[in-house]
Amino acid sequence: MRYFTAGESHGPRLTAIIEGVPAGLALTAEDINIELKRRQGGYGRGGRMKIESDQVEITSGVRHGKTIGSPITLNVTNRDFKNWEKIMAAEDVEDKIKSQRRLTKPRPGHADLVGGMKYEFDDLRNVLERSSARETTMRVAVGAVAKKLLHELGIEIANHIVNFGGKAIDYPADLTVEQILATAATNDLSIFDESQAEEIRSYIDQIKKNGDTIGGIIESRVEGVPAGLGSYVQFDRKLDAKIAGAVVSINAFKGVEFGLGFEAGKRLGSEVMDEITWSQTQGYVRSSNQLGGFEGGMTNGEQLIIRGVMKPIPTLYKPLMSVDTDSHMPYKASVERSDPTALPAAGVVMENVIATVLAQEICDKFSSDSFSELKLALEAYKARLKEF
Repeated sequence: MRYFTAGESHGPRLTAIIEGVPAGLALTAEDINIELKRRQGGYGRGGRMKIESDQVEITSGVRHGKTIGSPITLNVTNRDFKNWEKIMAAEDVEDKIKSQRRLTKPRPGHADLVGGMKYEFDDLRNVLERSSARETTMRVAVGAVAKKLLHELGIEIANHIVNFGGKAIDYPADLTVEQILATAATNDLSIFDESQAEEIRSYIDQIKKNGDTIGGIIESRVEGVPAGLGSYVQFDRKLDAKIAGAVVSINAFKGVEFGLGFEAGKRLGSEVMDEITWSQTQGYVRSSNQLGGFEGGMTNGEQLIIRGVMKPIPTLYKPLMSVDTDSHMPYKASVERSDPTALPAAGVVMENVIATVLAQEICDKFSSDSFSELKLALEAYKARLKEF
């Protein structure tokens, strides 16, 4: 299972093509639109979310409500394109139009300057348009397909925010996916402890008033994953490494940890490792889950606990200093649309990219030309693990 995304932030549409999804999986546009709507929600979102209401169009790979094994094409129309039609035109246009919305003042923390240097652009909009977080729309769309596949296999995933710009959110260590869905998934902050909601909303409002932004830490948990996904035999087959790469590939994410994560570096080995037990009904289980469901680059059958850190959104309404690439003179950086925080939306993206990696791993490990074939193979594998 593999995929590509294409499209610019203010272009006519965003596109994704997914290949390798088993035939016979029930899939509708609504399955994807639910996730797209979640991505556009959350307290602190700004102007673009009022302009766009993302809806997917499936143009290949699905017939009569089920996948047919051929590549699936997903399209999301940018409704704002009508205001950018000439500026973002594919055909050549006159110089007067080219000068409109031209960007020569790179924004600190963005891809603008380095991208322009790399590809030799005299208009940094060419970088901004593709490096924009708008691209995550299609990764959520792909993730929605992956989540549907995982759900039908009994694997569930959910996310919640554990830290808002330095303000920690309370939650139990043994938090379940079901508990997250009953709490964090029902409020606009994606937090488990709703008693902290007003404090966090006031904090976000003050940040916006100050013309600043905040980042935070997001945690995703996955249940129902069998032991043995991934492999220790080669560095690039370790599943936790693949997930870490996928999470850091999300715009503004700067780090990933599993289970105790960096805290493990401050503890003794006896305080970190998860002891192994065995029972007739469950087979092998761990007495704790300090390692977040991974051992040796493989899942161990426990709940997966994955956290990602998102830096503050670099576009500020109180812009930082930069340099004009035409004159090389100091200048205040350009301001595009921005939000004081996008943590709840980023959590949805993180959840979906993790789901995509897991779906890819499952389709790679098991026979998966058809969904029924995949389901039988997974069930047989689980039965074998219990007998070990």
